[in-house]
Amino acid sequence: MDTAAVTRIVEDSLALKRRFFEAETPHLLEIGERIAERLIAGGRVLAFGNGGSAADAQHLVAELVVRFETDRRALSAMALTTDPSILTACANDLGWDAVFARQVEAHGRPGDVAIGISTSGNSANVIAGLTAARGLGLLTVGLTGRGGGDVAGVVDHLVDVPHERTARIQEVHGMVVHLLCQIVDEALAE
Repeated sequence: MDTAAVTRIVEDSLALKRRFFEAETPHLLEIGERIAERLIAGGRVLAFGNGGSAADAQHLVAELVVRFETDRRALSAMALTTDPSILTACANDLGWDAVFARQVEAHGRPGDVAIGISTSGNSANVIAGLTAARGLGLLTVGLTGRGGGDVAGVVDHLVDVPHERTARIQEVHGMVVHLLCQIVDEALAE
């Protein structure tokens, strides 16, 4: 790799972010406000995904439970990606596709929010988790790329990053996570 290649990658990432946030900011503000309303009313965020998307789910939950940029009360949020005993028992007994749905069934309540993250939009376990959440009356949000895949059909709010490269999609997802946390923080400060 040379300097020109690095410059091309950075320019692609910056151009994608500009296009995405110019188009999606009103929708992201609406999603953030709906999440904040549910958290203020005592709801919980359940977040999940695979691989890098699992890391994004955990990042979101850490910002909500601990703090983002301001000191505020702890907010109820769980990453359904972090308990190896639950994940492996469920995968062994029910199959990998059920690992998030089963936890949503255990922890999800009307008034909660489920955020499923899948760069392809086609991760079967994320789709199953979001489907279970919707069936229980949770607000469902999907963070995807590549057109949304099957996640698009099972969520109340789709946040789709129009790109084919997983790395670029994940870079935008990281900024979406921070933006949602900022919206929540500001709503709690009012």
